[in-house]
Amino acid sequence: MPFCAVQSAERLSRHYGGPVCGVAGMVSTGAPDPAVVREMCDVLSHRGPDGQGFHNDNHAALGMRRLAIIDVSGGDQPVFNEDRSVVAVFNGEIYNFPELRADLLRRGHTFRTNGDSECIVHLYEEHGEDLVHHLRGMFALAVWDAGKERLLLARDRVGKKPLYYRDADGQLAFASELKALSVVSPGPREVDPVALHHYLTYQYVPAPWSILRGVRKLPPGCLLTWQGGRVQERRYWTLDFSPAPAISEHEAAERTRELLLEATRIRMVAERPLGAFLSGGIDSSAVVAAMARSSGKPVKTFSIGFDDARFDERAHARAVAQRYGTDHHEFVVGASALDILPTLAWYFDEPFADSSAIPSFYVAKLSRQHVTVALNGDGGDELFGGYTRYAHMAHGERFRVPGAARPALGRLGRSLLSTPPPGSRLRRAGLALTVLSEAPQRRYARMMSYFMPEQKQDLYTERLCEATYGIDSYELLDHAFRESRAVSRVNQLMEVDVNTYLPGDLLVKVDISTMANSLEARSPFLDHQLMEWAARLPAHLKVRGGTTKYLLKKSLEDWLPHEVLHRPKQGFSVPLAHWLRTDLKDVAWDVLTDRTAADRGFFRPEAVRTMLREHDAGEDHARRIWALMQFELWHRRFIDQPFSGPPTPAGEPLRQIS
Repeated sequence: MPFCAVQSAERLSRHYGGPVCGVAGMVSTGAPDPAVVREMCDVLSHRGPDGQGFHNDNHAALGMRRLAIIDVSGGDQPVFNEDRSVVAVFNGEIYNFPELRADLLRRGHTFRTNGDSECIVHLYEEHGEDLVHHLRGMFALAVWDAGKERLLLARDRVGKKPLYYRDADGQLAFASELKALSVVSPGPREVDPVALHHYLTYQYVPAPWSILRGVRKLPPGCLLTWQGGRVQERRYWTLDFSPAPAISEHEAAERTRELLLEATRIRMVAERPLGAFLSGGIDSSAVVAAMARSSGKPVKTFSIGFDDARFDERAHARAVAQRYGTDHHEFVVGASALDILPTLAWYFDEPFADSSAIPSFYVAKLSRQHVTVALNGDGGDELFGGYTRYAHMAHGERFRVPGAARPALGRLGRSLLSTPPPGSRLRRAGLALTVLSEAPQRRYARMMSYFMPEQKQDLYTERLCEATYGIDSYELLDHAFRESRAVSRVNQLMEVDVNTYLPGDLLVKVDISTMANSLEARSPFLDHQLMEWAARLPAHLKVRGGTTKYLLKKSLEDWLPHEVLHRPKQGFSVPLAHWLRTDLKDVAWDVLTDRTAADRGFFRPEAVRTMLREHDAGEDHARRIWALMQFELWHRRFIDQPFSGPPTPAGEPLRQIS
């Protein structure tokens, strides 16, 4: 372990001061009610149990909840400039704070705290809204310029920290979570049918939509300004996947290690206990290896496993833990973990159908018993080519179907899809032919779909069909493909994922799961300097033949056991199809076929029952059934009931192994 790295981390920890928390506020052409902002912050108390702070004037009211990580005794918000004409609240961590602070001091600025938050107001004085280009870290921030009566909202480049807003009647309200905005508009809440339409395709509600009418998400890498009731939004950062100058494989591997070590080191600064999620996959294992090389103490590591061996990666996590002598903790999730579903519906704010939210929530919950900060491996797949679908799509490029033949191939595929019985070879062949009949962009969209367009049409009532008529959910991916600057298919797919799946699914899951448990997550692979370097690497260093993460594996040969580097990718998933035929079968039928669900008018009851019967008979509808269940549970929690706090899950679904 390099001694200089440990010294550097210790020096930073004495001066660094960043809370991760929840933020909320209102600006208005009239006078906002500060009591409403206090109520909004009460809703966000799980994100910041260690403190709160408020500011209000004639046209603005800002608030925050704090989870103290660094500068525990200080670092309170809101923060102000020297004459208190600029005020800010901030959710996140700024890792280059020491350099920013030193530069701002040289420019004559005065600091009242030792925290990173105060840099924001002084950077705003120097650079205006371009302050975001100077920040290295994760953030959702709000800056109120009282002199100009102007609000600036911004999210970090990748979208690690969320920000919702509602703009109506000369007033803009914002918050870290959707539920906090329910305080601003306590009347009836309505589902946005277009957001529901997109959710059923992607398993999440993509930005800028939210599931509620009248509320939007600020997309990643974007900023918003409000002044005099007028809102403007623009994107300030896009990851560039265009080719970089050639580099040798050896040089690329060495640079990968250097950047990962540095990105990990700066994320290890904390005055509270720190550890890492260790799934046993390459990315989380690489982060643990980098932490061990930068720490003078054993790293605390946390793994989740299942009784079903097909989904259990604990043996691989254990191999990494033993290699680095970590303080390792394992937990086992059983089907009774599903008792947490009503609680997840409350924390996630919107329907969210990625079933790995269950183990993610529990690994965060149990990690929080030991640490306050946890590093993870998010982003490695999207940067270094980790998903097998990248290899499949690259392989499929060799079998281009002539455009003139696609319609006939598609008709044949769709006819075979309707052939009984469920799960038959003919149906699988029909799906393959249907996918081959599409252009590459649409093939990828189908690979990423929970419900395909024809399946949604079979499911929807006439009312929902009318509300979504002419709206193509795949256009979101079409747009991402059109905007891509990558020259290879593999890099193009990764760029699309960075702009869609990563912020819409993975980062939402991590933020909500950790913040629900007052735990901060940090992602070294999502350091924007590492991302900007990796994105421009040639595709053959990422996916080579059937080998994914080619370069990353080469880079880590001296760091990780061979069996961890070269085993098939497993993913952080649960035995969902099995649960829906056994422990969860009755729950699924009850939730989706009772009068409450049937009377909503979104889905045809017979189509839902057919899906459940086919799944029982052997066809795999697990993801689609799960998506419908999560929507129904969310609807009962947020639309049907008066707003209140989270329910308490029944039972104890976990066993601690070590």
